[in-house]
Amino acid sequence: MLGFTHTREWVYPQSIRGRFQTLRRWTFAALHLVLFVAPWITWGGHPLIRVDVPTRRTYLFGQIFTASDTLILVVVLFFLAFALFFFTALFGRIWCGYACPQTVFLETWIRPLELWIEGDRTQRKRRDAMGWTFDRAWRKAVKWTLFLLVAFVLSMAMMSIFAGARELWTGRAGPVDYTLVALLTGLWFWDFTWFREQFCNYLCPYARFQSALTDDESLLISYDEARGEPRGKGPAAAAEGRCIDCLKCVVVCPQGIDIRNGFQLECIQCARCVDACESVMSRLGHETLVRYSSVAEDAGRSVRRLRPRTLAYAAILVILAVSGLGMVVRHMPFEASVNRAPGTLFTVDADGAFRNTYVLSLINNDTDATAVDRFEVEVEGLEGAEVIVPEIELGATEARTVPLVVRLPARSDLPRTLPFRVRVTGPGGTLTLETTFKTGAAIHAPDSTR
Repeated sequence: MLGFTHTREWVYPQSIRGRFQTLRRWTFAALHLVLFVAPWITWGGHPLIRVDVPTRRTYLFGQIFTASDTLILVVVLFFLAFALFFFTALFGRIWCGYACPQTVFLETWIRPLELWIEGDRTQRKRRDAMGWTFDRAWRKAVKWTLFLLVAFVLSMAMMSIFAGARELWTGRAGPVDYTLVALLTGLWFWDFTWFREQFCNYLCPYARFQSALTDDESLLISYDEARGEPRGKGPAAAAEGRCIDCLKCVVVCPQGIDIRNGFQLECIQCARCVDACESVMSRLGHETLVRYSSVAEDAGRSVRRLRPRTLAYAAILVILAVSGLGMVVRHMPFEASVNRAPGTLFTVDADGAFRNTYVLSLINNDTDATAVDRFEVEVEGLEGAEVIVPEIELGATEARTVPLVVRLPARSDLPRTLPFRVRVTGPGGTLTLETTFKTGAAIHAPDSTR
């Protein structure tokens, strides 16, 4: 029906109202609230949600995560993946119909604009079939202009998560950020004006692998063939509650399919056909023929929500959630690393003590932008060692590298290498860093240098 090698057959979905469309509108409103409002909210002087790629920091609900927290990111990604598997096994393609950006933006912005400017399905089809007239041209021009504006606004909102809402909307972001906005705007405009349902049919991989995630008891939208067939347009069919072949479920479908032909990969479970059939059959005094169901329910078998597949997914989700929460709870609001100063192992001071010089790097990820935190440094595992390190005070998100000098009095029983620990205490706890101390034992005279 829709392809790249033949003439495009446009889909003109008719507008529809119903209980499932009301539910979807509330869901879309909540998702838009997150998209447009969350990047503007600050928590402790930092964004509520922001992925700052240049500084390799992620701000999330009062926490700052950096590249050293990659394991937390991996756990989060696995959790989201298995959450998709879990909810797909239970509710089918609920993501596509209720939360996918493609669906959300089309249903919230694009279809209402088309309805306002060009009218409903019949008017749009008739006007397009007449060829290019002045009436059609100005309506298309106005519609496409508004589509471009919508694409720009949505792209700015999406990039606000990465570039910062205040910086992006006030012109203080970098050229790379605005270049990405332009690219996103072009992609969304192309999708809104031409590609649309073809994305779901040809590019989105979800429709292809969903068959591996569902089974006979997963929720889907189906046509009650036992009640609906044989179809008929006369009073007899209406009286018996059979399908009257009104095609209402077909003309409202944004994917251009006929749900009465059985399960199809193009179906995104938006429930527009359910609301359409309910609106018709309720007037005839019968239950809808198109509804949320499952293969098992259609076959008269009981539906088990708790089954091996869903239990396995749920167990994995619990393990990932507990692991992730544990990592977040133990997450330190600062980072530290210690490395030996380049070019030296040890030095022998005038008093015969061995001196090792290290480079101590600190990054303060405190979420309080007004705080200045003090850090203390001490060593463990070197009896009698002297620690020389400057006073360290860092503001939020500030980084600093300082020299760390450790001196150890010479003794006859010292080995060549001594393992020890550097303890850095800051806001929220203590980090312990493992390293080694080098001496000149059993090599040359004490005044030698390595």
